[in-house]
Parts: sequence; C-alpha cells; structure tokens
Amino acid sequence: MPIYSVDYRFKDQPRHHRFELNQPELSVSEAAMHLLELHFGDSENSLIMPNADALPDEITEQAGQLGLTDIHVTQTANDDAV
Repeated sequence: MPIYSVDYRFKDQPRHHRFELNQPELSVSEAAMHLLELHFGDSENSLIMPNADALPDEITEQAGQLGLTDIHVTQTANDDAV
C-alpha cells in the first residue's frame, strides 16, 4: 500500500503524519479530512466534521478554521516493497 507523508501546521505548530492508504493518490483535501479525523474524530461535537458531500475547497477551508494549515502531501516509498 502507498504511504503518504503529510506535513502541516496544527495551531501554528509544525506537524508530520504518515498515512498508509490503499489509494493511488492523496489530495490535499483528502489529507485534510484524514487530519480532521485524527485531531477531532473523538470530539463529542460532530458538527466540526465537514458534510459527506462537502467540496474539496470546503474541506480545506474548514480544516483551516480549525487550525490545520499549510498541508503538503508527498508519496513515499513503501518500506516493505521489493
């Protein structure tokens, strides 16, 4: 499975996370959704999460309002690949 390296800022602090996902690409908006789930998935207020039909720009905008900014995605080599 591809591994995606995501560099971003959370409340103005630099962060890094790796996602192993079974998909050929990871857009910034998809990464933003994963980061929202990572940071706010346990939140009692489900209103924080974008609607299922939210457009990519809406997801990225909502992530920014919650402090997730400067999201950059790179695909890295899978360590198990031969």
